[in-house]
Amino acid sequence: MVALRSPAMFISDLHLKSEDDVHTRILLRFLREEAPGAGRLFVLGDLFEAYVGDDDGDPLLAVVADALHALAAMDVEIAFVHGNRDFLLGKAFADRANMLLLPDPCVIDLAGKPVLLSHGDRYCTDDREYMRWRAQMRDRDWQSGFLGQPLAARKAFAERARAASAEHQKDLSAGISDVNAATVEGELRLFGIDTLIHGHTHRPACHQHDLGGSMARRWVLSDWRGHGEALVADERGTLSRVSLFA
Repeated sequence: MVALRSPAMFISDLHLKSEDDVHTRILLRFLREEAPGAGRLFVLGDLFEAYVGDDDGDPLLAVVADALHALAAMDVEIAFVHGNRDFLLGKAFADRANMLLLPDPCVIDLAGKPVLLSHGDRYCTDDREYMRWRAQMRDRDWQSGFLGQPLAARKAFAERARAASAEHQKDLSAGISDVNAATVEGELRLFGIDTLIHGHTHRPACHQHDLGGSMARRWVLSDWRGHGEALVADERGTLSRVSLFA
């Protein structure tokens, strides 16, 4: 397959579980055959279903890190924004993958225009229980204490957390589990930017936001379910979606 030609590509919410998972196979083919046509690849969180530390010896982590490193060796810049499932991905993995860790949110230049990037969970402010959990998990002291625990204990915690999250989601209305429009618009005004790209909600769409006299666009990336998807920018910064298969 001929590689796509693009100054930037964006993916998120792959939720990779194992090295033989179908989404892992899609990612590896994408990194070999299509992503080399990009100048930059942005991974906006939840690359993995769970991530309990750079010291985890799961073969999946090595396979993905090595594939990303091979892509970087083709002069593709790779950048990563932490998600709610892989917020513990650290410098050791990033160095092995040869990718840059970006803050959430961050601003990039896309065809001469500033664009705001985020994983997206920071905007789900109607879900107050989740926001309390998020604040705890992003706390550096909490992370340090957690990473000091044995690997087996961390993995057991991750399993319990995923189960609790699934139960929590069952009780939420669609609106509460989605982003809060006012929160999004406030951040766009704060940064003075009219384009936001994020993932997290698993509700791919392109939304219009009225910032009071000017319009902004919010691109929501797709999660990977059965097939993958990338948001691709052309030389003018125009964005479009591309489906990805194994």
